[in-house]
Amino acid sequence: MKRLTWFYIAIGIAFVGVLPGLAADLSGSWVFRRSGPDGTSNDTYFRLKQSGNEVTGFVQQRLNLRKIDSGSVEGNKFTLKVTTMFGGQPRVTTYEGTLENDGLHVKVIPPAGGRGRGRGAGGGRFGPSEMLAVKTDEKEGLPPAKIPPPALHEVRYNGLAKTPPMGWNSWNHFHGQIDDPGVRGIADAMVSSGMKAAGYVYVNIDDTWQGTRDANGDITTNKRFPDMKGLADYVHSKGLKIGIYSSPGPLTCAGYAGSYGHEEQDAKQYAAWGFDYLKYDWCSASAIYEDSDMHAVYQKMGDALEQSGRPILFSLCQYGRANVWEWGPKVSGNAWRTTGDIRDAWESMSTIGFGQNELAKWAAPGHWNDPDMLEVGNGGMSADEYRTHMTLWSMLAAPLLAGNDLRTMSDETKSILLNREIIALDQDKSGHQGHRASQNGETEIWVKNLENGDIAVAMFNRGSSPAEIKAKWADLGIERGKKARDLWAHKDLADATTGYGATVPAHGVVAIRVSK
Repeated sequence: MKRLTWFYIAIGIAFVGVLPGLAADLSGSWVFRRSGPDGTSNDTYFRLKQSGNEVTGFVQQRLNLRKIDSGSVEGNKFTLKVTTMFGGQPRVTTYEGTLENDGLHVKVIPPAGGRGRGRGAGGGRFGPSEMLAVKTDEKEGLPPAKIPPPALHEVRYNGLAKTPPMGWNSWNHFHGQIDDPGVRGIADAMVSSGMKAAGYVYVNIDDTWQGTRDANGDITTNKRFPDMKGLADYVHSKGLKIGIYSSPGPLTCAGYAGSYGHEEQDAKQYAAWGFDYLKYDWCSASAIYEDSDMHAVYQKMGDALEQSGRPILFSLCQYGRANVWEWGPKVSGNAWRTTGDIRDAWESMSTIGFGQNELAKWAAPGHWNDPDMLEVGNGGMSADEYRTHMTLWSMLAAPLLAGNDLRTMSDETKSILLNREIIALDQDKSGHQGHRASQNGETEIWVKNLENGDIAVAMFNRGSSPAEIKAKWADLGIERGKKARDLWAHKDLADATTGYGATVPAHGVVAIRVSK
Protein backbone atom coordinates (compact mmCIF):
# COMPACT_ATOMS: atom_id res chain seq x y z
CA MET A 1 0.00 0.00 0.00
CA LYS A 2 2.88 2.33 0.82
CA ARG A 3 4.35 1.79 -2.63
CA LEU A 4 1.01 2.61 -4.26
CA THR A 5 0.68 5.77 -2.16
CA TRP A 6 4.15 6.98 -3.15
CA PHE A 7 3.33 6.16 -6.77
CA TYR A 8 0.32 8.50 -6.71
CA ILE A 9 2.33 11.20 -4.95
CA ALA A 10 5.01 10.95 -7.64
CA ILE A 11 2.39 11.18 -10.37
CA GLY A 12 0.94 14.26 -8.69
CA ILE A 13 4.32 15.91 -8.50
CA ALA A 14 5.05 15.12 -12.13
CA PHE A 15 1.82 16.69 -13.32
CA VAL A 16 1.64 19.65 -10.97
CA GLY A 17 2.99 21.90 -13.72
CA VAL A 18 0.14 21.06 -16.06
CA LEU A 19 -2.86 21.21 -13.74
CA PRO A 20 -5.04 24.24 -14.45
CA GLY A 21 -5.32 26.87 -11.74
CA LEU A 22 -1.99 26.04 -10.10
CA ALA A 23 0.49 28.94 -10.41
CA ALA A 24 3.65 28.12 -12.32
CA ASP A 25 6.87 30.00 -11.48
CA LEU A 26 8.57 31.36 -14.59
CA SER A 27 11.09 33.50 -12.69
CA GLY A 28 14.71 33.07 -13.72
CA SER A 29 16.75 32.74 -16.92
CA TRP A 30 15.81 30.23 -19.59
CA VAL A 31 17.74 29.44 -22.75
CA PHE A 32 16.81 27.86 -26.05
CA ARG A 33 19.89 26.51 -27.84
CA ARG A 34 19.85 25.97 -31.56
CA SER A 35 22.57 24.68 -33.86
CA GLY A 36 22.34 25.50 -37.53
CA PRO A 37 23.28 23.29 -40.48
CA ASP A 38 26.36 25.47 -41.06
CA GLY A 39 27.85 24.33 -37.73
CA THR A 40 27.15 27.49 -35.76
CA SER A 41 24.67 28.14 -32.96
CA ASN A 42 22.27 30.88 -31.95
CA ASP A 43 20.67 31.07 -28.51
CA THR A 44 17.49 32.78 -27.30
CA TYR A 45 17.18 33.75 -23.63
CA PHE A 46 14.07 34.50 -21.60
CA ARG A 47 15.00 36.54 -18.53
CA LEU A 48 11.76 36.53 -16.54
CA LYS A 49 10.35 37.71 -13.24
CA GLN A 50 6.91 36.58 -12.14
CA SER A 51 4.70 38.31 -9.59
CA GLY A 52 1.34 36.59 -9.21
CA ASN A 53 -0.11 36.25 -12.68
CA GLU A 54 2.09 39.00 -14.18
CA VAL A 55 5.38 38.33 -15.95
CA THR A 56 7.99 40.99 -16.70
CA GLY A 57 11.54 40.88 -18.02
CA PHE A 58 13.30 40.55 -21.35
CA VAL A 59 13.65 38.31 -24.38
CA GLN A 60 17.28 38.28 -25.52
CA GLN A 61 18.47 37.36 -28.98
CA ARG A 62 21.96 38.08 -30.29
CA LEU A 63 22.70 40.12 -27.13
CA ASN A 64 19.74 42.39 -27.83
CA LEU A 65 17.47 42.68 -24.80
CA ARG A 66 13.88 43.33 -25.82
CA LYS A 67 11.62 44.37 -22.97
CA ILE A 68 8.43 42.39 -22.45
CA ASP A 69 5.53 44.83 -22.91
CA SER A 70 2.97 42.53 -21.36
CA GLY A 71 3.20 39.08 -19.84
CA SER A 72 0.68 36.89 -18.09
CA VAL A 73 0.47 33.37 -16.69
CA GLU A 74 -2.56 31.25 -15.86
CA GLY A 75 -1.85 27.86 -14.41
CA ASN A 76 1.13 26.69 -16.40
CA LYS A 77 0.19 28.64 -19.54
CA PHE A 78 1.89 31.94 -20.32
CA THR A 79 1.83 34.68 -22.97
CA LEU A 80 4.55 37.27 -23.54
CA LYS A 81 4.37 40.18 -26.01
CA VAL A 82 7.41 42.13 -27.24
CA THR A 83 7.25 45.22 -29.47
CA THR A 84 10.08 46.17 -31.81
CA MET A 85 10.33 48.93 -34.41
CA PHE A 86 10.75 47.86 -38.03
CA GLY A 87 10.86 50.40 -40.84
CA GLY A 88 9.58 53.00 -38.38
CA GLN A 89 6.53 50.89 -37.54
CA PRO A 90 5.86 48.94 -34.30
CA ARG A 91 5.75 45.15 -34.72
CA VAL A 92 4.51 42.82 -31.96
CA THR A 93 6.00 39.34 -31.53
CA THR A 94 4.04 36.96 -29.27
CA TYR A 95 5.60 34.14 -27.26
CA GLU A 96 3.08 31.71 -25.83
CA GLY A 97 3.35 28.26 -24.31
CA THR A 98 3.47 26.19 -21.15
CA LEU A 99 5.83 25.46 -18.28
CA GLU A 100 6.52 21.73 -18.15
CA ASN A 101 8.94 19.64 -16.13
CA ASP A 102 11.58 19.85 -18.87
CA GLY A 103 11.33 23.63 -19.32
CA LEU A 104 9.39 26.28 -21.22
CA HIS A 105 7.61 25.03 -24.31
CA VAL A 106 7.37 28.19 -26.41
CA LYS A 107 5.60 28.93 -29.67
CA VAL A 108 6.74 32.10 -31.43
CA ILE A 109 4.11 34.04 -33.38
CA PRO A 110 5.94 36.68 -35.46
CA PRO A 111 4.50 40.06 -36.43
CA ALA A 112 2.55 40.12 -39.66
CA GLY A 113 4.70 41.15 -42.59
CA GLY A 114 7.96 41.02 -40.62
CA ARG A 115 11.26 40.26 -42.29
CA GLY A 116 13.69 38.57 -39.92
CA ARG A 117 17.45 38.81 -40.22
CA GLY A 118 18.21 35.98 -37.84
CA ARG A 119 17.97 32.25 -38.05
CA GLY A 120 16.81 31.50 -34.51
CA ALA A 121 13.32 31.23 -33.14
CA GLY A 122 12.42 34.86 -33.55
CA GLY A 123 9.85 34.33 -36.25
CA GLY A 124 9.97 37.10 -38.84
CA ARG A 125 9.72 35.97 -42.44
CA PHE A 126 10.19 32.33 -41.33
CA GLY A 127 6.72 32.13 -39.75
CA PRO A 128 5.72 30.66 -36.36
CA SER A 129 8.27 28.38 -34.70
CA GLU A 130 8.51 26.32 -31.53
CA MET A 131 11.29 25.79 -29.02
CA LEU A 132 12.14 24.31 -25.64
CA ALA A 133 13.92 26.69 -23.26
CA VAL A 134 15.64 25.21 -20.20
CA LYS A 135 16.68 26.87 -16.93
CA THR A 136 20.20 28.29 -16.90
CA ASP A 137 22.50 30.51 -14.85
CA GLU A 138 21.34 34.12 -14.84
CA LYS A 139 24.76 35.37 -15.99
CA GLU A 140 25.00 33.07 -18.98
CA GLY A 141 24.85 34.76 -22.37
CA LEU A 142 25.15 38.32 -21.07
CA PRO A 143 27.29 40.82 -23.02
CA PRO A 144 31.03 40.82 -22.29
CA ALA A 145 32.70 43.59 -20.33
CA LYS A 146 33.02 46.90 -22.14
CA ILE A 147 36.33 47.58 -23.84
CA PRO A 148 36.86 51.34 -23.51
CA PRO A 149 36.80 52.97 -26.97
CA PRO A 150 40.00 54.70 -28.12
CA ALA A 151 40.67 58.44 -28.01
CA LEU A 152 39.45 60.21 -31.12
CA HIS A 153 41.77 61.02 -34.00
CA GLU A 154 41.32 61.27 -37.75
CA VAL A 155 41.97 58.15 -39.85
CA ARG A 156 43.67 58.79 -43.17
CA TYR A 157 41.35 58.60 -46.20
CA ASN A 158 41.91 55.31 -48.03
CA GLY A 159 41.54 56.85 -51.49
CA LEU A 160 38.62 54.59 -52.49
CA ALA A 161 35.07 55.21 -53.78
CA LYS A 162 35.77 58.39 -55.75
CA THR A 163 32.31 57.72 -57.16
CA PRO A 164 29.58 55.80 -55.29
CA PRO A 165 30.39 52.07 -55.09
CA MET A 166 28.45 49.80 -57.42
CA GLY A 167 27.94 46.08 -57.11
CA TRP A 168 25.74 43.45 -55.50
CA ASN A 169 24.95 42.33 -51.94
CA SER A 170 23.54 38.97 -50.85
CA TRP A 171 21.15 40.02 -48.09
CA ASN A 172 18.01 41.44 -49.73
CA HIS A 173 17.30 38.31 -51.75
CA PHE A 174 19.19 35.46 -50.11
CA HIS A 175 19.25 36.56 -46.44
CA GLY A 176 21.12 33.83 -44.55
CA GLN A 177 20.95 31.27 -47.37
CA ILE A 178 23.99 32.42 -49.34
CA ASP A 179 26.95 30.08 -49.87
CA ASP A 180 30.15 29.66 -51.88
CA PRO A 181 28.50 28.23 -55.05
CA GLY A 182 25.89 30.97 -54.92
CA VAL A 183 28.49 33.74 -54.78
CA ARG A 184 30.42 32.19 -57.67
CA GLY A 185 27.21 31.99 -59.67
CA ILE A 186 26.45 35.64 -58.99
CA ALA A 187 29.95 36.63 -60.09
CA ASP A 188 29.45 34.70 -63.34
CA ALA A 189 26.08 36.37 -63.89
CA MET A 190 27.46 39.81 -63.15
CA VAL A 191 29.78 39.38 -66.11
CA SER A 192 27.42 37.61 -68.52
CA SER A 193 24.46 39.93 -67.88
CA GLY A 194 26.39 43.10 -68.65
CA MET A 195 26.36 44.30 -65.04
CA LYS A 196 30.16 44.43 -64.87
CA ALA A 197 30.37 46.36 -68.13
CA ALA A 198 27.83 48.85 -66.74
CA GLY A 199 30.01 49.52 -63.68
CA TYR A 200 28.87 47.01 -61.07
CA VAL A 201 32.09 45.54 -59.62
CA TYR A 202 31.64 44.52 -55.95
CA VAL A 203 30.26 41.08 -55.07
CA ASN A 204 29.44 41.45 -51.38
CA ILE A 205 28.75 38.63 -48.93
CA ASP A 206 26.51 39.86 -46.13
CA ASP A 207 25.79 38.20 -42.76
CA THR A 208 26.01 34.45 -41.95
CA TRP A 209 29.40 33.48 -43.45
CA GLN A 210 31.20 33.22 -40.09
CA GLY A 211 32.15 30.14 -38.11
CA THR A 212 33.86 30.31 -34.71
CA ARG A 213 37.25 31.59 -33.58
CA ASP A 214 40.19 29.21 -33.37
CA ALA A 215 42.62 28.86 -30.46
CA ASN A 216 44.48 31.98 -31.60
CA GLY A 217 41.29 34.02 -31.84
CA ASP A 218 41.30 34.07 -35.64
CA ILE A 219 37.88 34.09 -37.29
CA THR A 220 36.96 31.03 -39.33
CA THR A 221 34.22 30.40 -41.88
CA ASN A 222 31.29 28.02 -41.50
CA LYS A 223 30.52 24.97 -43.63
CA ARG A 224 28.89 27.00 -46.40
CA PHE A 225 32.17 28.80 -47.15
CA PRO A 226 34.91 26.14 -47.07
CA ASP A 227 37.61 28.20 -48.86
CA MET A 228 37.24 31.96 -48.54
CA LYS A 229 40.61 32.69 -50.16
CA GLY A 230 39.68 30.48 -53.10
CA LEU A 231 36.32 32.23 -53.42
CA ALA A 232 37.95 35.67 -53.42
CA ASP A 233 40.44 34.51 -56.05
CA TYR A 234 37.57 33.26 -58.22
CA VAL A 235 35.70 36.59 -58.02
CA HIS A 236 38.92 38.47 -58.81
CA SER A 237 39.51 36.21 -61.81
CA LYS A 238 36.32 37.65 -63.29
CA GLY A 239 37.70 41.17 -63.07
CA LEU A 240 35.44 41.89 -60.07
CA LYS A 241 35.98 42.77 -56.40
CA ILE A 242 34.61 41.03 -53.33
CA GLY A 243 33.16 42.27 -50.04
CA ILE A 244 32.56 40.84 -46.58
CA TYR A 245 30.47 41.69 -43.51
CA SER A 246 31.04 42.02 -39.75
CA SER A 247 29.98 43.96 -36.66
CA PRO A 248 31.79 45.97 -33.95
CA GLY A 249 29.76 43.93 -31.45
CA PRO A 250 30.38 40.37 -30.22
CA LEU A 251 27.66 39.09 -32.57
CA THR A 252 26.33 40.08 -35.97
CA CYS A 253 22.64 40.82 -36.55
CA ALA A 254 22.02 37.14 -37.34
CA GLY A 255 23.93 35.92 -34.29
CA TYR A 256 27.27 35.01 -35.86
CA ALA A 257 30.69 36.03 -34.54
CA GLY A 258 31.38 39.77 -34.70
CA SER A 259 34.71 41.61 -34.48
CA TYR A 260 34.48 42.87 -30.90
CA GLY A 261 37.97 42.79 -29.38
CA HIS A 262 39.40 41.30 -32.61
CA GLU A 263 39.38 44.29 -34.96
CA GLU A 264 43.04 44.15 -36.04
CA GLN A 265 42.98 40.36 -36.32
CA ASP A 266 39.88 40.41 -38.50
CA ALA A 267 41.09 43.23 -40.74
CA LYS A 268 44.32 41.33 -41.40
CA GLN A 269 42.33 38.15 -42.11
CA TYR A 270 40.10 39.95 -44.61
CA ALA A 271 43.22 41.30 -46.33
CA ALA A 272 44.86 37.85 -46.37
CA TRP A 273 41.74 36.35 -47.95
CA GLY A 274 41.75 39.14 -50.55
CA PHE A 275 38.67 41.17 -49.65
CA ASP A 276 38.09 44.65 -51.04
CA TYR A 277 35.04 45.87 -49.11
CA LEU A 278 33.80 45.68 -45.51
CA LYS A 279 30.23 46.35 -44.40
CA TYR A 280 30.40 46.97 -40.64
CA ASP A 281 26.98 46.62 -38.95
CA TRP A 282 26.37 48.03 -35.44
CA CYS A 283 23.96 45.28 -34.24
CA SER A 284 25.01 43.81 -30.86
CA ALA A 285 27.44 46.66 -30.19
CA SER A 286 24.38 48.43 -28.77
CA ALA A 287 24.42 45.94 -25.87
CA ILE A 288 27.82 47.31 -24.82
CA TYR A 289 28.23 50.84 -26.18
CA GLU A 290 26.17 54.01 -26.29
CA ASP A 291 25.53 55.94 -29.49
CA SER A 292 28.05 58.51 -28.25
CA ASP A 293 30.74 55.80 -28.56
CA MET A 294 30.04 55.09 -32.24
CA HIS A 295 32.63 57.50 -33.66
CA ALA A 296 35.45 55.93 -31.64
CA VAL A 297 34.25 52.35 -32.17
CA TYR A 298 34.14 52.74 -35.96
CA GLN A 299 37.46 54.57 -35.85
CA LYS A 300 38.97 51.44 -34.29
CA MET A 301 38.11 49.37 -37.36
CA GLY A 302 39.10 52.24 -39.67
CA ASP A 303 42.58 52.12 -38.10
CA ALA A 304 42.65 48.32 -38.41
CA LEU A 305 41.78 48.44 -42.10
CA GLU A 306 44.46 51.05 -42.75
CA GLN A 307 47.03 48.78 -41.08
CA SER A 308 45.81 45.61 -42.85
CA GLY A 309 48.08 46.06 -45.84
CA ARG A 310 45.23 46.05 -48.37
CA PRO A 311 42.89 48.85 -49.57
CA ILE A 312 39.45 47.89 -48.27
CA LEU A 313 36.39 50.07 -48.83
CA PHE A 314 34.79 50.85 -45.45
CA SER A 315 30.97 50.90 -45.35
CA LEU A 316 29.45 51.98 -42.03
CA CYS A 317 26.07 50.45 -41.23
CA GLN A 318 24.56 51.98 -38.09
CA TYR A 319 21.25 53.26 -39.45
CA GLY A 320 21.97 57.00 -39.49
CA ARG A 321 22.32 57.28 -35.73
CA ALA A 322 24.63 59.76 -33.96
CA ASN A 323 24.74 62.04 -37.05
CA VAL A 324 27.15 59.65 -38.74
CA TRP A 325 27.52 61.92 -41.80
CA GLU A 326 29.37 64.42 -39.60
CA TRP A 327 32.12 62.01 -38.53
CA GLY A 328 31.99 59.20 -41.10
CA PRO A 329 34.80 60.69 -43.24
CA LYS A 330 36.97 61.06 -40.13
CA VAL A 331 37.10 57.27 -39.64
CA SER A 332 37.86 56.77 -43.36
CA GLY A 333 34.28 55.75 -43.99
CA ASN A 334 33.51 55.59 -47.70
CA ALA A 335 29.75 55.25 -47.16
CA TRP A 336 27.45 55.38 -44.17
CA ARG A 337 23.88 54.21 -43.78
CA THR A 338 21.47 57.06 -43.20
CA THR A 339 18.33 55.00 -42.44
CA GLY A 340 16.94 51.76 -41.10
CA ASP A 341 16.71 48.68 -43.34
CA ILE A 342 14.89 49.00 -46.63
CA ARG A 343 12.05 46.62 -47.58
CA ASP A 344 10.92 45.62 -51.05
CA ALA A 345 7.84 47.83 -50.83
CA TRP A 346 6.87 51.26 -52.14
CA GLU A 347 6.17 52.67 -48.68
CA SER A 348 9.61 51.70 -47.38
CA MET A 349 11.60 52.71 -50.46
CA SER A 350 9.85 56.03 -51.01
CA THR A 351 9.95 57.06 -47.34
CA ILE A 352 13.68 56.35 -47.20
CA GLY A 353 14.59 57.83 -50.56
CA PHE A 354 12.60 61.05 -50.42
CA GLY A 355 13.78 61.58 -46.85
CA GLN A 356 17.42 62.15 -47.87
CA ASN A 357 17.12 65.77 -49.01
CA GLU A 358 18.63 67.38 -45.92
CA LEU A 359 21.80 65.29 -46.15
CA ALA A 360 22.93 66.50 -49.59
CA LYS A 361 25.77 68.67 -48.28
CA TRP A 362 27.51 65.71 -46.66
CA ALA A 363 28.06 63.73 -49.89
CA ALA A 364 31.41 64.09 -51.63
CA PRO A 365 33.86 61.96 -53.63
CA GLY A 366 35.10 59.17 -51.39
CA HIS A 367 32.35 59.65 -48.81
CA TRP A 368 28.67 58.92 -49.55
CA ASN A 369 25.28 58.90 -47.88
CA ASP A 370 23.84 55.38 -48.12
CA PRO A 371 20.04 54.92 -48.02
CA ASP A 372 20.52 51.11 -48.17
CA MET A 373 20.66 48.60 -51.00
CA LEU A 374 18.55 48.29 -54.13
CA GLU A 375 15.46 46.07 -54.20
CA VAL A 376 15.05 46.21 -57.99
CA GLY A 377 13.95 42.83 -59.33
CA ASN A 378 12.90 41.22 -56.05
CA GLY A 379 9.21 41.35 -56.96
CA GLY A 380 7.66 43.56 -54.31
CA MET A 381 7.23 46.66 -56.47
CA SER A 382 6.05 47.51 -59.97
CA ALA A 383 8.35 48.40 -62.86
CA ASP A 384 7.43 52.09 -62.48
CA GLU A 385 8.26 51.94 -58.78
CA TYR A 386 11.59 50.25 -59.49
CA ARG A 387 12.41 52.95 -62.06
CA THR A 388 11.68 55.54 -59.38
CA HIS A 389 13.92 53.57 -56.99
CA MET A 390 16.82 53.48 -59.46
CA THR A 391 16.42 57.12 -60.48
CA LEU A 392 16.12 58.44 -56.94
CA TRP A 393 19.19 56.52 -55.72
CA SER A 394 21.16 57.83 -58.70
CA MET A 395 20.04 61.40 -58.04
CA LEU A 396 21.17 60.90 -54.44
CA ALA A 397 24.66 59.74 -55.50
CA ALA A 398 23.98 56.65 -53.41
CA PRO A 399 25.84 53.35 -53.60
CA LEU A 400 24.15 51.15 -56.21
CA LEU A 401 24.24 47.66 -54.72
CA ALA A 402 21.81 45.36 -56.50
CA GLY A 403 20.03 42.96 -54.14
CA ASN A 404 18.29 40.55 -56.52
CA ASP A 405 19.26 37.19 -58.00
CA LEU A 406 21.37 38.21 -60.99
CA ARG A 407 21.21 34.68 -62.40
CA THR A 408 17.49 34.87 -63.15
CA MET A 409 16.87 38.52 -64.06
CA SER A 410 14.01 39.36 -66.38
CA ASP A 411 14.63 41.64 -69.35
CA GLU A 412 12.62 44.33 -67.57
CA THR A 413 14.85 44.14 -64.48
CA LYS A 414 17.94 44.30 -66.69
CA SER A 415 16.59 47.37 -68.47
CA ILE A 416 16.33 49.14 -65.12
CA LEU A 417 19.61 48.08 -63.51
CA LEU A 418 21.57 48.49 -66.76
CA ASN A 419 20.27 51.93 -67.78
CA ARG A 420 23.63 53.58 -68.34
CA GLU A 421 22.13 57.04 -68.77
CA ILE A 422 20.68 56.83 -65.27
CA ILE A 423 23.84 55.21 -63.88
CA ALA A 424 25.83 58.14 -65.28
CA LEU A 425 23.95 60.48 -62.94
CA ASP A 426 24.99 58.38 -59.95
CA GLN A 427 28.61 58.03 -61.11
CA ASP A 428 29.11 61.69 -62.02
CA LYS A 429 32.60 62.66 -60.85
CA SER A 430 31.54 65.99 -59.34
CA GLY A 431 30.08 64.03 -56.43
CA HIS A 432 27.03 66.25 -55.95
CA GLN A 433 23.95 64.76 -54.31
CA GLY A 434 20.70 65.92 -55.87
CA HIS A 435 18.13 67.91 -53.93
CA ARG A 436 14.40 68.60 -53.95
CA ALA A 437 13.82 71.77 -55.99
CA SER A 438 10.02 71.90 -55.72
CA GLN A 439 7.07 70.01 -54.32
CA ASN A 440 3.39 70.23 -55.15
CA GLY A 441 1.23 67.77 -53.27
CA GLU A 442 2.30 64.28 -54.31
CA THR A 443 4.64 65.48 -57.06
CA GLU A 444 8.25 66.49 -56.61
CA ILE A 445 11.02 67.79 -58.86
CA TRP A 446 14.62 67.01 -57.95
CA VAL A 447 17.70 68.59 -59.50
CA LYS A 448 21.34 67.47 -59.64
CA ASN A 449 24.29 69.44 -61.01
CA LEU A 450 26.68 67.40 -63.15
CA GLU A 451 30.41 67.75 -63.83
CA ASN A 452 30.19 68.97 -67.42
CA GLY A 453 27.63 71.67 -66.61
CA ASP A 454 24.59 69.55 -67.49
CA ILE A 455 21.73 69.31 -65.00
CA ALA A 456 19.65 66.25 -64.21
CA VAL A 457 15.95 66.90 -63.55
CA ALA A 458 13.78 64.12 -62.11
CA MET A 459 10.00 64.57 -61.98
CA PHE A 460 8.54 62.16 -59.42
CA ASN A 461 4.89 61.28 -58.90
CA ARG A 462 4.39 59.85 -55.40
CA GLY A 463 0.63 59.70 -55.89
CA SER A 464 -1.50 56.67 -56.69
CA SER A 465 -2.79 57.96 -60.06
CA PRO A 466 -1.07 59.57 -63.10
CA ALA A 467 -0.19 63.26 -62.72
CA GLU A 468 0.80 66.11 -65.03
CA ILE A 469 4.14 67.59 -63.98
CA LYS A 470 5.66 70.66 -65.63
CA ALA A 471 9.23 71.71 -65.03
CA LYS A 472 10.22 75.24 -66.04
CA TRP A 473 13.97 75.58 -66.22
CA ALA A 474 13.93 79.18 -64.99
CA ASP A 475 12.03 78.18 -61.86
CA LEU A 476 14.71 75.56 -61.19
CA GLY A 477 17.59 77.97 -61.65
CA ILE A 478 18.49 76.51 -65.03
CA GLU A 479 19.39 78.67 -68.02
CA ARG A 480 17.69 78.00 -71.33
CA GLY A 481 18.57 74.47 -72.37
CA LYS A 482 20.26 73.82 -75.68
CA LYS A 483 18.92 70.30 -75.61
CA ALA A 484 17.21 67.86 -73.27
CA ARG A 485 17.08 64.08 -73.23
CA ASP A 486 14.61 61.64 -71.65
CA LEU A 487 16.81 59.12 -69.86
CA TRP A 488 14.23 56.33 -69.61
CA ALA A 489 12.80 56.73 -73.10
CA HIS A 490 16.38 57.16 -74.40
CA LYS A 491 15.43 59.92 -76.80
CA ASP A 492 16.15 63.62 -77.29
CA LEU A 493 13.24 65.96 -76.65
CA ALA A 494 12.23 68.18 -79.54
CA ASP A 495 11.04 71.27 -77.62
CA ALA A 496 12.52 71.65 -74.16
CA THR A 497 14.52 74.87 -74.34
CA THR A 498 12.53 76.54 -71.56
CA GLY A 499 11.10 73.52 -69.76
CA TYR A 500 9.28 70.26 -70.15
CA GLY A 501 5.97 68.74 -69.11
CA ALA A 502 4.85 65.13 -69.00
CA THR A 503 2.21 62.80 -67.66
CA VAL A 504 4.02 60.79 -65.02
CA PRO A 505 2.54 57.42 -64.05
CA ALA A 506 1.55 56.61 -60.48
CA HIS A 507 4.66 56.08 -58.34
CA GLY A 508 6.66 56.79 -61.50
CA VAL A 509 9.32 59.17 -62.76
CA VAL A 510 10.45 61.07 -65.83
CA ALA A 511 14.17 61.79 -65.79
CA ILE A 512 15.67 64.50 -68.02
CA ARG A 513 19.24 65.55 -68.69
CA VAL A 514 19.40 69.22 -69.65
CA SER A 515 22.41 70.64 -71.50
CA LYS A 516 22.95 74.37 -71.22
